[in-house]
Amino acid sequence: MQMKNLLAGLALGALALAAPVQAAPAPALPKVPALDMPLIKDTVKTLASDAFEGRGPASSVEPKVLADIIARFKAAGLKPGGAKGGWLQDVPTVAVTGHDYSPLTIGGMSFARGKDFVAASFRHVAHTEITDAELVFVGYGISAPELGWNDYAGLDMKGKVAVILVNDPDYAAADEQGLFKGRRMTYYGRWTYKFEEAARQGAKAALIIHDTFPAAYGWNVVQSSWSGPKVFVARADNAVGETEANGWIQQDVARAVFAKAGKDYAALVEAAKHPGFKAVPLGLTASLSFDNQLDRSASHNVIGIQKGRTRPGEYVLYSAHWDHLGHCQADARGDGICNGAVDNATGVGALVGLAKANVKAGPAARSQVFVALTLEEQGLLGSEFYAQNPVYPLARTVGGVNMDSLPPGGRSRDYAMTGGDKSELTAIFRRVLKAHGLYESAEEHSERGHYYRSDHFPMAKRGVPMFEIGRGPDLVQGGKEAGRAAGEDYVEHRYHQPSDEYSPSWNWVGIAEDVGIYYQLGRSLADSSAWPNWHPNDEFRAARDASRAGK
Repeated sequence: MQMKNLLAGLALGALALAAPVQAAPAPALPKVPALDMPLIKDTVKTLASDAFEGRGPASSVEPKVLADIIARFKAAGLKPGGAKGGWLQDVPTVAVTGHDYSPLTIGGMSFARGKDFVAASFRHVAHTEITDAELVFVGYGISAPELGWNDYAGLDMKGKVAVILVNDPDYAAADEQGLFKGRRMTYYGRWTYKFEEAARQGAKAALIIHDTFPAAYGWNVVQSSWSGPKVFVARADNAVGETEANGWIQQDVARAVFAKAGKDYAALVEAAKHPGFKAVPLGLTASLSFDNQLDRSASHNVIGIQKGRTRPGEYVLYSAHWDHLGHCQADARGDGICNGAVDNATGVGALVGLAKANVKAGPAARSQVFVALTLEEQGLLGSEFYAQNPVYPLARTVGGVNMDSLPPGGRSRDYAMTGGDKSELTAIFRRVLKAHGLYESAEEHSERGHYYRSDHFPMAKRGVPMFEIGRGPDLVQGGKEAGRAAGEDYVEHRYHQPSDEYSPSWNWVGIAEDVGIYYQLGRSLADSSAWPNWHPNDEFRAARDASRAGK
């Protein structure tokens, strides 16, 4: 509460304390305009049709997909927002396919690719050779200054292989209390972070120890996921700043290696969970070699903009990925097109609908940028490229809304913030829910780290806070049991399968409410003067502070 000194009388110059000043009330939420649901439905129906062949990026059908989205952005009233005044942003990629692998040898022991380990190069090079590199057990491989945690403290990792535990130190908690948010996975628990941090530390290679419970999937998932090419955003330096090889080893392999080193595996795993853990050199060396086939291609993001009325140099971002799997393994009916109706033609439909609604409402104070992203299904590469090469500076990007897979169905009584309460955006989210008569529920399966698996994430890790929300399971018709059953049915019978198809029998009521909420979240940011930040101990706070300081 603040106090002000007021002049009581000019002649006497007397000062008096004023009464406490109340905080200014939050501005009224923007009213949701009438949404063009026929437009949204037609967008989904068209993009999910067989004529678009599952929207495979960098395929022969991509120009057709891009033309359709551009036409819809134009019709909605957006202006071209891409590079060089056009609608598109080129996204160059390189697929790295390893072949002719040697065994992984450690301390005289030999391990087979697939059965015992998987590995790949994150560099764009024709050959990978690791020879007699020292192994160091670095616990969870985390450097988190804001939490006072550094598993690499005092280490020189140059030329060495980091051996790393999956997830973060308090993953086994029954609740979300703890330095690393308990059972809720933080980015420090994601395997992508561990490889990134090992590279920052100068490691030659990194190996994550697989464990089914903290990984949230079995070795079969790791094996299949690492059996084909790894696709990356192409970099002019051929990614030489990455480690030379990254991979996973079976837990039994780790036990054998630790035993060979004369170390107590269980005791070191336990020690790694506690502050003050010190990395342990294992006194063994590793060798591995393989060749890489490099295949280069390009896809495109589609970008439209509505310029701001009074602060056009500040930006609010709306995103949804347009790509899906294209042609895929045929089902029992012989259907070999993965249409991606829910995932994510619905998100593009919402993006187009929001563009039209915002143009109809007139320019907001800030500019609004609408991005249909490519290559989400290949590892968020379209959003990663945008974040690496932003058309609009990230330091001037206030925040945004990402939309991914809006399920058809009825209204829910609840919505959840993916990732939980990470930033000051939560306050806006809660105001909007209250206005709709909804309640906030906890994210389902927070231990799986869904926040780090959609297109808002490359923006978030560079400091830009993004809304990623979803309907909760508490359906108005049927309650939580029905809501969870519907979610499980989609995952089991349609997700990434040819059966994820548009149907004229879809119930659009829930999607309509989703889009209305997205409108209020985004427009509130676009008409505000606030610069929402991450909470003080969040893993992305430092990136936002540094970005804004250099704006």
